[in-house]
Amino acid sequence: MQRNGDSTTPCVALLSEVLDMQYLAPAFREACPGIDLRLGAELGPLEDIEAAVCWFPPHGQLAQLPKLKLVQSLAAGIDHIVADPQLPRERPLCRIVDPGMATGMKAYVSWAVVQRHRGMNAYVASSAAGRWEEQDVVSPRRHRVGIAGLGTLGMACAEALAGIGYQVRGWSRSAKEALPPGVVAFHGAGQLDAFLSGCDTLVCLLPLTPQTQGFLDAALFAKLPRGAHLINVGRGDHLVEADLLAALESGQLAAATLDAFSQEPLPPDHPFWADPRILITPHIATRTDRLVIAQQTLANLALLQKGERPQHQVDLERGY
Repeated sequence: MQRNGDSTTPCVALLSEVLDMQYLAPAFREACPGIDLRLGAELGPLEDIEAAVCWFPPHGQLAQLPKLKLVQSLAAGIDHIVADPQLPRERPLCRIVDPGMATGMKAYVSWAVVQRHRGMNAYVASSAAGRWEEQDVVSPRRHRVGIAGLGTLGMACAEALAGIGYQVRGWSRSAKEALPPGVVAFHGAGQLDAFLSGCDTLVCLLPLTPQTQGFLDAALFAKLPRGAHLINVGRGDHLVEADLLAALESGQLAAATLDAFSQEPLPPDHPFWADPRILITPHIATRTDRLVIAQQTLANLALLQKGERPQHQVDLERGY
């Protein structure tokens, strides 16, 4: 923390290999005028940096910051940080919790469910061709939506879809309490098969951990009703891409809506682009407000300066 007259100014680095972190700078300067903000290739004296806000930070860079007090993800996920083999695991690692993210995610997931269930892709084609063509209308009460992952975002989506009238079920690693009305809960490995058997649409909103990497694979797809729709708004590494293509080709899955990928941007020659059964969106299901990122980062750093526990600190053993 740098001295500035009678006050102290935090020194925060914005670190990413894949994102231009300059977009966060105005929010940090609004939240803390005079902040010592470091970004880009030249970070200045490394011993000044107290907090690092990260999105796929360069491996080894966090370990080079001797006075680092806080590692802050700019989103809810932290897998892109813990992938660093040199991560200083003794430093507190925190994720962002933004109430606005739940609003964006439930809007996206509701859209993704409805657009396939109601055949909106066919209506788009008919409209473009100037044809008046009706599709079969299946009541939401007869369409079963399963949500794998009942954290803050999963709960919000479950509540929204149940409110529309869908049959909603959720699965989580451990038992959840206080579920929204009409949502049936499953938990643990012992109840996973029963959960999957009743998913006409499966939504993946799991955290990415060693246990959930490759969760969406051929074995799982075989346990879904034939012709199911997959929606992945979790992480790209949840999905075994070759298994998805095989399941679509066999008809075990009828469609997929994907917003997260192992490699982003998705390469132009990737086979997903050429498959009409796959709808791709560029990781935009929801976004964290940049001022929320700045405010939560600075609040966490202030708590640590006082010897207190920061908000939304991650349990590295559990991975979330």
